[in-house]
Amino acid sequence: MGHTSSAGDPADYDPALALAHHVMPESEAQKMVRDRYGLLATATRLATEKDDTFRLATPDGRGWTLKVAHPAEPPAGLSFQTELLGHVARADPAVPVPRVLPDRRGQLCPTVTDDAGQHRVVRLLTWCPGVPLDRVPSTRAQRRAVGELMARLRLATAGFAHPADSPVVAWDVQHLPALRPLLGSIPDPDRRAALARGLDRFARIADQVAGLRRQVLHNDFNKSNLLADPDRPDVITGIIDFGDATRTAIAIDVATALLNQLPRDRPLAPAEDIFAEARDVLDSYRSRADLTEAELRLIPHLVMARVVARALISTHRAAQFPANASYLLRNTEPGWAQLDWFLAQSMAEVSECLS
Repeated sequence: MGHTSSAGDPADYDPALALAHHVMPESEAQKMVRDRYGLLATATRLATEKDDTFRLATPDGRGWTLKVAHPAEPPAGLSFQTELLGHVARADPAVPVPRVLPDRRGQLCPTVTDDAGQHRVVRLLTWCPGVPLDRVPSTRAQRRAVGELMARLRLATAGFAHPADSPVVAWDVQHLPALRPLLGSIPDPDRRAALARGLDRFARIADQVAGLRRQVLHNDFNKSNLLADPDRPDVITGIIDFGDATRTAIAIDVATALLNQLPRDRPLAPAEDIFAEARDVLDSYRSRADLTEAELRLIPHLVMARVVARALISTHRAAQFPANASYLLRNTEPGWAQLDWFLAQSMAEVSECLS
C-alpha cells in the first residue's frame, strides 16, 4: 500500500486542506482574467473544498471556469492534473472533460501573485455545460451512461504517466488506516464506535487492496462532479474536478462511483439490496472495461471504506472551518444509515454483494 501518514490529519499529506488563505474576491478574479487572458467576463464564485473557483460569463453567453489554486497546492500536482486533461482529450476526444487554455504568454499553469501577496497557480478551463447530476432525477438510462463514461475515462487514462501522478489523496481509501486518529473528531459515541468497526474491517482486507491493479484515475466520480443536460438528464455533458486524481486501484475508483448511487436520507433494512441502482452503473461499466473476480469481491468493502473516510474527513474539516461546514458535510449525514447497513452484514456477505 502507498505511503500513509501516522498522524491521521489529512493535512499531513495535503496542506491545502488545513491552511487558511486569503479568499480571492470576484472583482479580483475578473481583473486577473482580463489582464492575463484578455477576457472581459463576469466572475461568479463556485463552492469548493480548498481553492477559489469561478464561473466566468460574457454577455454573449460564452462561459469558462477559472481555478485559482490554494497557495499551498504543489505546482507539480497541478501540472499533473493539467497534462492528464490534455491526455484524455487526445485519447478519447468524445469524453467530456474541460480543456485548459493558455494565457497570453502561452502558459497553461501560470503562477500569479494575488492582491494579498500569495503565490498561486491559475488555470482557465473551458466551461462544461449542464447541471450537477445530484440535482436531477436518477434514471436507469442515466446510471448506465455514468458507468459507460467512467469506463471510457479509465481506458483513456490507462497509459498516462507523470512524475507527480501519485499524490497521497486523503479521500483515496487505500490510505484509510491513516485516518483512524480522526475518530476523536466524532462526538457521538455510537457513531464513533461504528466508524471504528469500519476501520477494523478495512484492516482485514488491506493486504488484498494493496495487490489490486492500479493506474491513474479520476478518483472522485461522484454526482457533484458529473454534469447532465437539464432537459435530457440521461445525457452526461461533463466530467469535472480532477483535483483528487491519482494512481490508485481501479476497484477504488469504481467503488466511489457506486457509493453515489446508494439510497440516501432514509433508514435501510438489513435485507435490502443497497446496490440495486448501483448495479446499473456497474453493468454498463463492465460492458466496456473488465473487472476481476477479486475486484468485484472487494468493491463493496471499498464502498463502505469511502463512507467511513467521508464521515471522518468531513466532520474533522467542518470543525476546522465552520464557515464552510454546510458544504463539507453535505453528503455526510446519509452515510450513517449506509454504514449501519454494511455493519449489519458479515464480511463474507458484503464480499458477495456484487459477485
